[in-house]
Amino acid sequence: MTRLLTRSALDSVLEPTACLNALRDGFRTAGAVGVPGQRVRTDLPFPGTATALIPGLLPGVDAYTVKVNAKFPGARPALRGVICLHSGADGELLALLDSATVTAWRTGLAAALGTALLAPADGDVLGVIGAGAQAELTLRGLASERRPGRLVVHDTDSARAAAFAARHGGRVLDSARAVAEAADTVLLATWSRAPLLALADTRAGQHFTSLGTDEPGKRELAPDLLDTALLVVDDTELAVRTGVLAATGIARIAADATLTEVLRGAHPGRTSTRQRTVYAPVGLPWQDLALTWLAWREAERRGVGATLDLLD
Repeated sequence: MTRLLTRSALDSVLEPTACLNALRDGFRTAGAVGVPGQRVRTDLPFPGTATALIPGLLPGVDAYTVKVNAKFPGARPALRGVICLHSGADGELLALLDSATVTAWRTGLAAALGTALLAPADGDVLGVIGAGAQAELTLRGLASERRPGRLVVHDTDSARAAAFAARHGGRVLDSARAVAEAADTVLLATWSRAPLLALADTRAGQHFTSLGTDEPGKRELAPDLLDTALLVVDDTELAVRTGVLAATGIARIAADATLTEVLRGAHPGRTSTRQRTVYAPVGLPWQDLALTWLAWREAERRGVGATLDLLD
């Protein structure tokens, strides 16, 4: 039988601390499976793109995931798709899950890990640029990883910014630059195709987590800021091919470290209170499996979600 897990079902079985622990363990161990994950993206003759991530694999998990997403920036929601969870023993389709929900959870919580590791220890103000689902989950993750501080928010949709600020006790600012001026740590989670912040908009010691650089053409931080900062990514090859280093005008040809290297202690991460730092992930297939496996096992235990036999 295949279990169907919708957004509401997933929200009922996923828990931030357990997900953070699974993602942290995954960053440390995912490379041990020996089969590299692939990220495939193509333009479409429609106003969107198609993306597939395959296979999601982790040591000790006898299953794998295949994710297929439609990304249509003008739609609401902009991302729709499905994650297939297959048994590693015989390929049985164990579950079909809403990919938008899993993607928001794993992207937001992985961002919380990177932010907590690299942000200034004495930073008191968090800035959010792009008040969507990923920013929401990052804040939930940061609440588990470190003491939350004051919050400032900007979004091109002023109503969404106001609602986000009201939910989290923050205040709305009228531009991305105003957020950078006020905040010690800045989270960007947008669909922008032009840089929102340049070096001149920032100051020494700030940290920036950029989630909107997961495919070619999307840009949130200007080349001069990326060239100056300590740059940490989730995958070095993807960062160059489709991520933050795929943009034109950047002088550097490689990131300084991966989040795995920082978590393992192979790279020290931030080494100075005046150092600018950037975490710019693309998103990896094993992250889908980490949360999908948790969700499916809990749903099986509790009987959450409908089941069906696709072979009937």
